[in-house]
Amino acid sequence: MTGLALIAGEGALPAALVAAMVERPLIAALDGYAPFGLTPDLSFRVERLVPFLNHLRGQGVTRVCFAGAVARPALDPSLFDPLTAQMVPRLITAMQAGDDATLREVLKIFEEFDMEILAATELAPGLTCAPGVLAGKISPQDVADATRAAAITAALGAVDVGQGTVVQAGLCLAVETLTGTDAMLQGVAGIAGHLRPKSTKGLYFKALKPGQDWRIDQPTIGPQTLVNTAKAGLGGIVFQSGGVIVLDQPALVKQAELLGLFLWSRPEEKQETQPEIGL
Repeated sequence: MTGLALIAGEGALPAALVAAMVERPLIAALDGYAPFGLTPDLSFRVERLVPFLNHLRGQGVTRVCFAGAVARPALDPSLFDPLTAQMVPRLITAMQAGDDATLREVLKIFEEFDMEILAATELAPGLTCAPGVLAGKISPQDVADATRAAAITAALGAVDVGQGTVVQAGLCLAVETLTGTDAMLQGVAGIAGHLRPKSTKGLYFKALKPGQDWRIDQPTIGPQTLVNTAKAGLGGIVFQSGGVIVLDQPALVKQAELLGLFLWSRPEEKQETQPEIGL
């Protein structure tokens, strides 16, 4: 027993995280959100959160890591136990304040049960990238678009809107909202050609929200992100160095090259590192 539980959601991240660990943790999945390539040891419902947390403590769990995607579940009032029911008002208040507030409240509840919350990147630092252009080449216009996209993402992230933006020749084509990355990129693919600039293909930018807690909902880029970026007619992806999880980096770099996309792990602007620009 490692004393560690992985609270897993959908997607490939939970399996990638377990593969990077020396010892397999206890794996718990929210009902209806099974991770890809992993068999959970148990599942739980939000309506029975307190019994679930007590069960984890009974299993010797003292540390918890969240990984994978979940949506706000539909709650069944008939399933609440008395202790979890007492938490409903605080959860509803948090949900009304946005996703970040909701996630912070969830972390607080776990901490109240004497559990330390670990970020996925604490357990597997290799899931993020150092600064640099990993695939393809970027132009001066791409650098300018990345700066513009970073500013838009930071502004919208500060009010808990999203973690991503699409910019082409300085124009904002889309921002990530509740529907997520895939829906945003599909929307960009549907923009009429005469509305898009001709001078450059544009890019998708991904970063943590300002002040976001790294321990939960850390942005992730995987194979489907690249496929949808290419379908959207964009030139590549720019993401925050150290802040965005990149699944299977060698395979992703190869995929980007095959799709003709650039991948730029971009440092925050306060750092002076500049990329090599291909002309």
